[in-house]
Amino acid sequence: MIKHMRALVGAGLMLAGAGTAYAEDAKMSELRGDNRGDRVVGNPWVTRSAVLGRHGMAATSHPLASQVAIDILKKGGTAVDAAIAANAAIGLMEPTGSGIGGDLFAIVWDPKTKKLYGLNASGRAPMGQDLAALKARIGADADIIPNWGSLSVTVPGAVDGWFSLHEKFGKLDMAENLAPAIAYAREGFPVTQVVAYYMGRSQAAFEKLHADGVIEEIDNYRKVYLIDGEAPEEGDIFKNPALANTYEKLAKGGRDAFYKGELADVMDAYFKRIGGPLRKADFEAHHSDWIEPVSVNYRGYDIWELPPNGQGIAALQMLNILEGYDLASLGQNSAETLHLMVEAKKLAFEDRAKFYADPDFTDIPLDGLLSKEYAAERRKLINPDKAMAEVDHGDPKLRKGDTIYMTVADESGMMVSLIQSNYRGMGSGLSPDGLGFIFQDRGAQFALTEGHANVYAPGKRPFHTIIPAFMTKDGQPLMSFGLMGGAMQPQGHTQIVVNMVDFGLTVQDAGDAARFHHDGSTEPTWEARMKDGGILELESGMRPEVVAALQAKGHKIRITSGPFGGYQAIYRDPETGVYWGASEMRKDGAAIGY
Repeated sequence: MIKHMRALVGAGLMLAGAGTAYAEDAKMSELRGDNRGDRVVGNPWVTRSAVLGRHGMAATSHPLASQVAIDILKKGGTAVDAAIAANAAIGLMEPTGSGIGGDLFAIVWDPKTKKLYGLNASGRAPMGQDLAALKARIGADADIIPNWGSLSVTVPGAVDGWFSLHEKFGKLDMAENLAPAIAYAREGFPVTQVVAYYMGRSQAAFEKLHADGVIEEIDNYRKVYLIDGEAPEEGDIFKNPALANTYEKLAKGGRDAFYKGELADVMDAYFKRIGGPLRKADFEAHHSDWIEPVSVNYRGYDIWELPPNGQGIAALQMLNILEGYDLASLGQNSAETLHLMVEAKKLAFEDRAKFYADPDFTDIPLDGLLSKEYAAERRKLINPDKAMAEVDHGDPKLRKGDTIYMTVADESGMMVSLIQSNYRGMGSGLSPDGLGFIFQDRGAQFALTEGHANVYAPGKRPFHTIIPAFMTKDGQPLMSFGLMGGAMQPQGHTQIVVNMVDFGLTVQDAGDAARFHHDGSTEPTWEARMKDGGILELESGMRPEVVAALQAKGHKIRITSGPFGGYQAIYRDPETGVYWGASEMRKDGAAIGY
C-alpha cells in the first residue's frame, strides 16, 4: 500500500534531495499490502513521519486551524463541518492566502453513497461591464487585466461554498462551526512565521500600488491588517473584530446575509464609492455548482480532479503522458525523470492556455484532452535528449471521446479535499467598509483576446488555478491531497503522485522530496506564448550532476527557494481505516489526528 512504500538503504541509486544511497534493486514502486518496509533512518530530506489517527485527521497550513478542525470532529461534526470551521479560522489566521473575499473548490468522499462529489464555488465577473467597457477602463493597448484594484475583483464564492457543503454534508449548526474563528478573531492569536513574512510583503506592495493609482483605496486594509501602521511580525498578537462581526452575521443570517442582505448592501455601497463595477445584483445572482469530478487511471490508481474552469485536468494530462514511460527504472528526481515530467508539463500547459475556461461559455473537449490516445500522440513530441523551446496546443476535438489547501477526514470515512484562495497573495488590496476581509483579484486571470475560450465576459467565471485532488483505487478512497501555489499546483500534484506510485515514497515523504517548478509556459490570459522553453526552477536538494545533465538537455535552470507550493494530504488505510496525515515542511501548517 502507498503509505508503506519505502526504499531500503544500500549502495547504488541516489535520490535527489536525499544524499542517501538506495539499493538499485530495491523495488521502490512495489504496491503489496504486506510491504511495510523499513524506516530509512537518518534520511536528511525526511523532515518528520506522518501523523496517525483512527477517528479523524486534519491537515491544514496553520496549526491552530488544524486544531479547530479536530475540536469540531470531537464535538460530533462531520469532516465537512470541520473543514468549514478550519477554513473560517485560516481566513482569519492566514489572510495572505485565503478569506471570504475569495473562491473555493472541494472534492468530498461520501461513505454513505460511496462516491465523490465536486463543488465549484468560484465567482463571476460583473454583469454590468462588458469587454469593451473593461478595455476602455484599462486602456485599449493593454493585454492583461490589472492584478490589483477593482477591475480584477469577481464575486467571492467561498461563503456560498461553505453553506452548499454544509447543506449537503454538515451536521452541526453553522454557528457552532464558526464559533472558534469568531473567538480567535476577538481574542487574538500569535502570527506565524510564513504568514508574517507574506503580510509584510503585501503591505509594501499595496502601499506602492496605491501610490501608483492601481488600487483605489487601502485605508480599510490598513485598519484591519496593520498594527501601529506596520504589518504584524512573527509572534505578534493579531485581532480582527470586524471579521468576527461578519462571521456572526453569517452564523445568524446564513449565506443570504452575504449575497442578499446587510453584508451585500455594504459591499454594493463600497464599490459604488470607489467606482468599481461589482453591484449587489452580481451577489444576488451568485450560486455554486455541484459538478462531477473527472479522473484518469495512472498505473492502477484513479487520480481525480475537477474540470475547468479550474486547471486540475492539467495534472491528469501530465500523468497520462508520463504513464508511457518506465519512470521507476529512471530514478526519482533523476535528470531523465525530471526532463520527461517537465516536457509533459509544457504539453499540458499549452492545452491549458487554449482550452481551459468556464464551461458555461465554451465547449471544452474534455474527453479528448483526457484520452489515452491523445496522450500517446502528444507523447511523440517529447525528445528524451532535448528540451522543447516551444510547442503548440493539440487538437483533442479530433478524438472525441498564494492559496491555502486543507483536508479533513472523520470517523465515518468522509474525506474532504478543499482549496480556497484570494488569488495573488492577499488579493486585490480592497477591503469593504467594516467587514474585515479583502476581495480576491481572480478576474486578472481572464484573457482580453476576443475569441479566446477564457476571454472576459459579463457573468463569466475566470480561469482558476486552485485545484483540490483525490486518489482512489478499485472504487475505494485512498487519499485526499492538494498542493497550493498558482501554476505549481498541477505540477505539484503530478510530482506527489509519481513520488508515491512510481517511487514508493510515503504520504509525508512524497511532499518533503525536492521539487521542480517550470515557469514560462503560455498563460491562459494569452498575452504571450512560450518561445524559449521557459525556466526550470529547482530546489536546492537536487544533486549538482542532475542539474548539469538537465542543462545539457537544453533546460535553463534556476536554483531557488520557491515557488514550490504548500502540500497537505490524508491517506486512508483501506484495510484498517487508519488515517495518515501529512503537512508541508515549507509552510507553518500541521497535521493532527485523534
